[in-house]
Amino acid sequence: MSLRRLHHTQPESFAFTTANKKWTKSQIAKFPKGRQASAVIPLLWRAQEQEGWLSKPAIETVADMLDMDYIRVLEVATFYFMFQLQPVGNVAHIQVCGTLSCMICGAEDLIGICVDRIAPNAHQISKDGKFSWEEVECLGACTNAPMVQIGKDFYEDLTAESFIQILEDLNDGKVPTPGPQNGRYAAEPLSGLTTLTEMNSGEYDHNTSVSLALKYDDTIKRIQGDEVPILKPRNKTAKSKAS
Repeated sequence: MSLRRLHHTQPESFAFTTANKKWTKSQIAKFPKGRQASAVIPLLWRAQEQEGWLSKPAIETVADMLDMDYIRVLEVATFYFMFQLQPVGNVAHIQVCGTLSCMICGAEDLIGICVDRIAPNAHQISKDGKFSWEEVECLGACTNAPMVQIGKDFYEDLTAESFIQILEDLNDGKVPTPGPQNGRYAAEPLSGLTTLTEMNSGEYDHNTSVSLALKYDDTIKRIQGDEVPILKPRNKTAKSKAS
């Protein structure tokens, strides 16, 4: 396992937006008194969604909110590779899957494009500040290899040409439609469906994941907390009725 450290340059402070702070309280309320530390991953993730990466002040803010020692929250942040411990591009951070299926199907070409068009090294920000990239382990879309994750969403069935077009669209301020980029609906055989053929009826333009991405328009957006309704934990009355 590689050594993960906090970035050498840190902001002076961190604060959740008003809406995000309200969201964090709803997460903490899901756990019994004295067990609020269980909310550490959701809170760290929301801090990263808001800023793009996890800074030392953000980690310490989460620790204070959960009454945890700073080192305990730092242990979580450095253990999970989903947390970015250094600044990322202000438009998009590209995660290229480099595991077996993707590597066989062209991941090296995608990495080469990142090197040529973004920066020569992983986790290095492009000269214009817009993009950064890294190679990651399997993202679980092996049928649709090669693929990348950009922000919240997957871009699958990529070719060098389609990946370059995605980068150009992002550079122009557009957010390309996520999902398969070769016309495939989801992860069905390239030759077409053999079961559940009603999905070919044309009733659905996109699979559920892509539909939600388009609905919320949050693929690469910095999350401020007011994008979707906050789901409140069930109260005791609701629990008693359910039982």
